[in-house]
Amino acid sequence: MECTAVTAAQMAARVIRRGDLKSDAEAFVDVRLPGSTPKYNYQLIGGGVSQNPHSFVNLREPHGFGLGGASMPGGVTNNLHMHFTAEVFMCWAGQWRLRWGPAGEQGELVFGEGDIATIPPWIFRGFSNEGGDDSYLYTMLGRDVTGGVVWAPSILEKARETGLVISRQNTLIDLLKTPDISPDLIMPSMAADQIKQLRHYTPEEMARRIVKHDALQWTERPMLDCVLPGGHKQMASVIGFGLTEDRDAAPPVVNPHGFTIEWLRATSDNGLLSHRHASTQVALVKAGDWTLTLNRGDEAFDVSLEPGTVVSIPEGVWRSLKCRSESGKLILVTGGESRTRIEWASEVVEAASKAGWALDQNGYIAPTEVLALAAP
Repeated sequence: MECTAVTAAQMAARVIRRGDLKSDAEAFVDVRLPGSTPKYNYQLIGGGVSQNPHSFVNLREPHGFGLGGASMPGGVTNNLHMHFTAEVFMCWAGQWRLRWGPAGEQGELVFGEGDIATIPPWIFRGFSNEGGDDSYLYTMLGRDVTGGVVWAPSILEKARETGLVISRQNTLIDLLKTPDISPDLIMPSMAADQIKQLRHYTPEEMARRIVKHDALQWTERPMLDCVLPGGHKQMASVIGFGLTEDRDAAPPVVNPHGFTIEWLRATSDNGLLSHRHASTQVALVKAGDWTLTLNRGDEAFDVSLEPGTVVSIPEGVWRSLKCRSESGKLILVTGGESRTRIEWASEVVEAASKAGWALDQNGYIAPTEVLALAAP
């Protein structure tokens, strides 16, 4: 892997703290519908799918996925829409009700803080805030080019009554300001015969795609550095195999998303020892204060991360992560369809070997005494 370093100035643009977020209350065509306002959308990483061409994006650099956010007062609804790539909701606060189907008729499920829901592409979905006004979701979409948003025909009809339509370039048009716009410039609704061909998901099928926080399967020794001081931690896979080096790890959702998601938790002075890999990666800090160390030797520097911080780590950069609180928890989102193979710093590999542990030919943790039975 090519040796890559990042400067403190470059990282400053890649650390997104809660105070850096700028909401967009006019991101989508349904924002004037009764019961759907006010809604606040955020675009943290990637181009997003906002239909407002003036929406602010914290970090536009392509990652292979996009990260956004949504907040709205209790009782407010985000209406039925469809994406062509995976959409994931990470509940950071509150309680939310998910519904799906062309009219929301196929089922409803509730998910709460710490739960992660992954919605299949090519189905209509919507959600409502059933918690307090401080409820918040992180939202993720697979791929850099997602294809945008397709709204349920009934939503487009109601939105037009409020004066909003969508152009064929997938941007909002306010008919109250441009009443004479040509109908040829307005995006049509999805045809009824096409809607009939969409797959039906039962509540039982969808429930398997909501990974409840209290049902996470935490791995006690997920990575090679766990056998060393400062590397103790637990990890729980959510989507895909991610970074795990535990051959018995079994993520609850495995279909390709363009990214993987896993939880990591650690106690004071523990976390991830020095390593690097060739995938894009984003960390979302849920609890505790952390120190992210980037580069090695004279180029190394630290970045402090507090709850609510999102940080994007470039591919190929050496990094380590240490919890500075009594305990801490964060989510790692890593680009790619499945496993990401890690390159550990040489001192980590050597110390693990002295402790009797190494990685087998599949990249999974194994005792060296067993590996020595088959190979020199």
